[in-house]
Amino acid sequence: MKASAQWKTFIVGLAGALALAVGSGAEQAWAENAPLKVDSGDTAWVLVSSAFVLAMLMPGLALFYGGLVRTKNVLGTIMQSIMILGVVSLLWIVFGYSLAFGPDKGGIIGGLDWIGLSGVGSQPHPVYGPTIPHQAFMLFQLMFAAIAPALITGAFAERKRFTSVVLFAAMWSILVYVPLAHWIWGGGWLAQMGALDFAGGAVIHISSGTAALVCAIVLGQRRGYGTDYMAPHNLPMTLLGTGFLWFGWFGFNGGSALGANGVAVSAVIATHAAACMGALSWCGAEWVHRGKPTVLGVASGAVAGLATVTPAAGYISALPAILIGLVAGMSCYAAIVWKGRFGYDDSLDVVGIHGVGGVIGVLATGLFASKVVNPGGADGLVFGNPGLFGIQFLVVVVTTVFTLAGTFAILKIVDAMTGLRVSPEEEATGLDLSQHNERAYS
Repeated sequence: MKASAQWKTFIVGLAGALALAVGSGAEQAWAENAPLKVDSGDTAWVLVSSAFVLAMLMPGLALFYGGLVRTKNVLGTIMQSIMILGVVSLLWIVFGYSLAFGPDKGGIIGGLDWIGLSGVGSQPHPVYGPTIPHQAFMLFQLMFAAIAPALITGAFAERKRFTSVVLFAAMWSILVYVPLAHWIWGGGWLAQMGALDFAGGAVIHISSGTAALVCAIVLGQRRGYGTDYMAPHNLPMTLLGTGFLWFGWFGFNGGSALGANGVAVSAVIATHAAACMGALSWCGAEWVHRGKPTVLGVASGAVAGLATVTPAAGYISALPAILIGLVAGMSCYAAIVWKGRFGYDDSLDVVGIHGVGGVIGVLATGLFASKVVNPGGADGLVFGNPGLFGIQFLVVVVTTVFTLAGTFAILKIVDAMTGLRVSPEEEATGLDLSQHNERAYS
């Protein structure tokens, strides 16, 4: 296709976004017309999926990140995941869920009608799962809210005060994550336009990747970055964490169907296919570029494939998922290589894997989404609907800009309150001793 024709298609897509918004309520209308009756199979699947997503964070992400840092920082890194899980979970129950999914207020935020889970009971909600208890949906979304800020910790690993980590995670989850969740999943303005994000490509991965970039730049490089030996201290631990992440991602994506149904099956198949292809793609790119494949490369490629397919998983078939995994492995690997040229110290490559992967996945949804796979979704550009691609492009821009501004502001507030970085002496000693007075290994 000539360049002029490509631009014409893209412009038509952006122009068609508004037109698509008029008829974009298919999924919500379907949900509102569905019978409100608890189905035990659907409920069991969503509850199990919630446990799967919990396993992604603890022990999955904790071990994945813990193995990647140096010996003196492993407990401090794991502790961050545990504490974020606890703090964000309580905030979500008290008022976070109500702000994210409560009755819409002007397309911007949810109301406080469900503060303290008031009105969130055992009966289904017409939009948030007509066959599962409302509380089951709330619990499932709680796990998503907890893992998003936990992902960001990889960007500032080995150098941030524990107090500032907790404050940052609490503020970021309410001021950045909650509005994004409402805009896209809770009936906000992007949802009203017809934006598709099946399980968090924008809400979780673009937002955490963008926030990671801001954190890495504001906090600066680790002491000795580029000169000291900073290789992962325990790759078997990282590989074990990868296994938990891969396992949990079946619930992360499959559970987003909110029922034990065909869409859940399609999402799980797409998830596995993209992870396999991502691992092979990253491994191949690394093999060609560096001369040898590595265990860390395979693990990183699998996670890249999982993150990238997330927004599209419930809207695509297996072959597009394989293509997404192929692009994810190569593109995310390239992003890691180029990181050194830009000079920022994203310790555990959150930007390259989750940020880049999230952008690719959200745009790929605009290309490959199909109503044949999920009647509650929409057709993408490949199936004759350029308008959806325009909307998905808008989602990428809005999520990135909002997260950049919000994260920078929160970091400045936290810095004024407690300071962001540990002292040079504490950093040399390590987070385990300086922040928690413990050692991982004797």
